[in-house]
Amino acid sequence: MFSSVLANGLTLTSVALSLAASLGCGLLIAFVYKMCEHPTKGFTITLAILPAIVQLVILMVNGNLGVGVAVAGSFSLVRFRSLPGKASDILIIFLAMAIGLSTGMGFVYLALIATVILCAVYVLLAKTSIFDADSKYRNIRITIPEDVDYTEVFDDVFQSYTSKCELESVKTINLGTLYQLTYEIHLKDAKKEKEMLDQLRIRNGNLPVICSRSVTVATEL
Repeated sequence: MFSSVLANGLTLTSVALSLAASLGCGLLIAFVYKMCEHPTKGFTITLAILPAIVQLVILMVNGNLGVGVAVAGSFSLVRFRSLPGKASDILIIFLAMAIGLSTGMGFVYLALIATVILCAVYVLLAKTSIFDADSKYRNIRITIPEDVDYTEVFDDVFQSYTSKCELESVKTINLGTLYQLTYEIHLKDAKKEKEMLDQLRIRNGNLPVICSRSVTVATEL
């Protein structure tokens, strides 16, 4: 008969139960992340299965140095190419891997408890405004002609509408005929954002002005 004891002393029943626990934890993590964020279907499926895959890897290398070196070599052949991910994406991937490590090492109850607690904390923090970014911060890119002195041309406008303004970068575009200025600002009154943009357009000859929330760039890792 098919042996119920594996090479490392584990039984098929214990492996099946821990694998089921990994899949259950992965499905819970994927469901919670889908509820709080807007991931793609492929990313959600990855979260659901990742703990079980990590568990299987840990079971294979547990106590076997040779197999561990072989698995490490095989993983080194995989090259990951992807777009920059959000901080929440990296966090949830680490959580899924940690759960897989826990079940692979035999701490099934710890994995279940940790999954429930951490998912509950994640939902609580994601659905409340306790850590919301300041909505008055903006990132502004202003295009000006090359003959305009950008050092002081917008100072009075920013003094009227912002409590903080910092020039982050200056870039030449369109074969050097235009400058693109990037500012980090904090609005005094968010309702006057359009009024400020109209004043900036008067100063830059109605060239493009791009205003965006600075947090959309800052949260990417």
